[in-house]
Amino acid sequence: MAKVTVRYWAAAKAAAGVAEEPYEAGTLADALAAVRERHPGELARVLLRCSYLVDGDPVGKRAHETVRLADGGTVEVLPPFAGG
Repeated sequence: MAKVTVRYWAAAKAAAGVAEEPYEAGTLADALAAVRERHPGELARVLLRCSYLVDGDPVGKRAHETVRLADGGTVEVLPPFAGG
């Protein structure tokens, strides 16, 4: 398991109530499952609309189970922003 930081932006940050928090996860799917477990309400709904960056690289349409996380890495949670 990698120790990563999950950073929330805009609506995700508001729903989480924090800007970032640590998780231990092997893949992006594992990290997002842990986020949903910790924040089962509004943040879980916001995640359905989000895109993600892992260590600065866009995840795009890759299956989250295939996106490996590196120890010390960062997952950015990006909800849709107005205007684009």
